[in-house]
Amino acid sequence: MARIAEEVGFDSVWYGDHLLYRAEDGSVRGPWEAWSVLAGLAAVTERVALGPLVAATAFHSPAMLAKKAATIDDMSEGRLVLGLGAGWNEVEFRAFGFPHDNRVSRFEEAFTIVRTLLAAGEIDFRCSYYTAEQAVLVPRSPRPGGPPLMVGSTGERMLRITLPHVAAWNVWYSRYGNTPELLAPVVERVRRLAGEVGRDPGEVEATAAVMVQFPGGGGRSAGDAARNQEVTPVRGTPGEIARTLAGFAEVGAAEIQLVLDPITRETIEACGDVLAALASA
Repeated sequence: MARIAEEVGFDSVWYGDHLLYRAEDGSVRGPWEAWSVLAGLAAVTERVALGPLVAATAFHSPAMLAKKAATIDDMSEGRLVLGLGAGWNEVEFRAFGFPHDNRVSRFEEAFTIVRTLLAAGEIDFRCSYYTAEQAVLVPRSPRPGGPPLMVGSTGERMLRITLPHVAAWNVWYSRYGNTPELLAPVVERVRRLAGEVGRDPGEVEATAAVMVQFPGGGGRSAGDAARNQEVTPVRGTPGEIARTLAGFAEVGAAEIQLVLDPITRETIEACGDVLAALASA
């Protein structure tokens, strides 16, 4: 599927860092482990950027997360974008034994270790939740300063922690409403916060997940009421979908990640016509 995405013209391929979803009826589902998949994608693709959307720092030792990121950035010859977040799905935290309390405080410490190791190559850090005693990252990422960082959050505290350091931020489609008009005020708010923490707002790219539905799609469930908020998927002919997607660029999105419903080889191939329509617009 990733190879097809590369062939039809996508710029990037993303994979969620999740472990388990449990529905209200007790049924469960889950994806494969994200970093193993990303390593495989690094080996079988040549052009597309790759990244977790987004890696939950709570699921990994921070120093080990930096090690994984540097490794896959090297395997992919500098194509990794390191998306990071605090995680949210309490079901998987409890099932796999990760603490769910004080998630943002834990994230802040983990983020310090990850970004410092990737940028500087070493850190000596002791705090409330994590330690990294005389940690050295060798071998390093092939890119000076490591892969670009992206935060998967629009929460004010998370943004104030990360905006001084990240190259981009991301918002999930159900968190803003899945339309350019509803994304616009989110972009403006994050730009304002970027200015408040001393960044040129133009230095931090806005990215957004967009749900696009094809025939046969039946909706997507995230196992969480807030993230299951009903939105209207983008639908229509390739030209109609392309015109809607172009609207996201008009309100300030530098990149959008298409969340396809259903996600199959056929729907990825169908996106080739959408991308062609976008290119000719």
